[in-house]
Amino acid sequence: MNKVICIDGPAGSGKSTTAHAVSETLGVLFVDSGALYRIMTRECLRAGVDTADPAAVAAFCKGVKVDFVVKGGRVAYEVGGEEPGDTIRTPEINAHVSPVSAVPEVRAIVTGWLRDMPRLGDIVVEGRDIGSVVYPDSPYRFYLDCDPDERARRRQKEDASKGFVQTEEQVKASLLARDRIDSSRKTAPLKVPEGAIRIDTTHLPVEGVVAEIARHLR
Repeated sequence: MNKVICIDGPAGSGKSTTAHAVSETLGVLFVDSGALYRIMTRECLRAGVDTADPAAVAAFCKGVKVDFVVKGGRVAYEVGGEEPGDTIRTPEINAHVSPVSAVPEVRAIVTGWLRDMPRLGDIVVEGRDIGSVVYPDSPYRFYLDCDPDERARRRQKEDASKGFVQTEEQVKASLLARDRIDSSRKTAPLKVPEGAIRIDTTHLPVEGVVAEIARHLR
């Protein structure tokens, strides 16, 4: 099997930015696992599915079709021939993605998709259960952590650049709520994978985090 580098952690810890940088530095494909759960959430909302009803979510998501295409050093996702872009990054999606992600049937579908990714080449995958559930046997597993205030600052800045206006306190409340749901769910909870390298990114620039990961890979 091709190489799989796992990067887990809570929202705002720098997973995506770090994984992108690792992808460019090492020449491996970038895989955003969270986007798949966001796509599931968007499709549920568009179809009027009650995201608080696990049975309804499970039944609907079995029919969601996503195509995987290698584009510019990443694995891109297409629904109906189009990439979802920022339509899966809205505050509305943020508010519904955790309950959708907690549905066991949804996690089983996405986990199956992710485990098939290495056929496309060496990959770096960021998410919440990559090193603990999806690829627990990978020798390259990392967990990024960060102070909640710094996480909120980063996410608020990112959202503002996309036109989604919220205060840092609102963003922090949303992040902490997601942390509680993701950490307490019965199926694939957010946790530090056993044996993973834990990196605190609060005061580390992206270059420093990538250098730390590269050091361990060597």
